[in-house]
Amino acid sequence: MDFKALTIGDIRGLLPHRFPFLLVDRIVEFEPNVNITGLKNVTVNEPFFQGHFPDEPIMPGVLILEAMAQTGIIFAKLTDPLVREELLVFASIDKVKFRRPVVPGDQLVMKLGLLKRRKTMWKIKGEAYVDQRLCTEAELMAAAQPK
Repeated sequence: MDFKALTIGDIRGLLPHRFPFLLVDRIVEFEPNVNITGLKNVTVNEPFFQGHFPDEPIMPGVLILEAMAQTGIIFAKLTDPLVREELLVFASIDKVKFRRPVVPGDQLVMKLGLLKRRKTMWKIKGEAYVDQRLCTEAELMAAAQPK
C-alpha cells in the first residue's frame, strides 16, 4: 500500500487537540489495522520546559504517553472512517516503562501496533524512540465516545 506522509495540517483535521497540547507533528508510516509511526519534534520552546526542569529540561513522561495516544487516535481514525466523527479517550494505560529521558532537540519516533479491537475499544502497543533507542513503552487502550 502506498502511503503519503501526513503533515500537521492533515493531523489537525483528525485530532481535536491544539497548541499547546497537540503533540504529533507528522505521520510517516501507516498500515490499516496493523501499525502507524508518528513524529514529535521536541524543542526547547515547549511550554512545559519552563517548569520541568528549568536547568535540566526533560519531557514529562505523561506527555510522551499523550503523544503516543494521539498517534493511536490518528491510527484508529485512518483505519476506520466511522470513528472519525467520534471522540477517542483513554480507557487504560498498562505496562508503562520509561527507559531514558527525552530532551530538547530530540525527535520522538512513536511506533504503535494494534493488539486488539472490539467495536468501540482499541488496544495498542506503543514504543517511543530517540535515535533508534527505546525511550518509552506502553499498552494503551482507547474508547470511542459519540460526540
